[in-house]
Amino acid sequence: MKNVDEIKHQFLLMTVSTKTSALAGSVIKAILITGLVAGTLDATAAIVIYKVNPISLFKFIASGAFGKVAFSEGAFMVFFGVIAHYFIAYSWTSLYFLIFPKIKALPGNKYSNGVLYGTIIWMVMNLIVVPLSKIPSGAFYWDKAIVSILILIFMVGLPITILAHRYYGVR
Repeated sequence: MKNVDEIKHQFLLMTVSTKTSALAGSVIKAILITGLVAGTLDATAAIVIYKVNPISLFKFIASGAFGKVAFSEGAFMVFFGVIAHYFIAYSWTSLYFLIFPKIKALPGNKYSNGVLYGTIIWMVMNLIVVPLSKIPSGAFYWDKAIVSILILIFMVGLPITILAHRYYGVR
């Protein structure tokens, strides 16, 4: 028969593994919800502010991988654009949820974090990702850049940081 200490140890291990898997499941759920919110708000803002139809928007996103051919193709390019758009939204969401508990400075103000994160997202996407993609380059206009930064701050950065703060219980 096992002694009491062995039984306590096994019980503790079972409790920790149950809590760990529950926490892992809940963070995945939080990331799924947050990424969906951020991706949907971002796409909706682009459609409304730039007065572009969703099909054109998602073909434009698909052109990052396929180039100009994305604009002449049909439903597959729209589907690919939607998948790519949400993949990017979920990537930024996952990154924030991953780094949030590890960086001591982040538990500060969720609103300043959102402004900073949205700005970082704009910088990485527009200075690194888009230039490396097959999206045709165009002229740079500060007014359009500022609108784009504001969309990423209010529709992506802030929702991600607010929901991450809520998930991690930071007040």
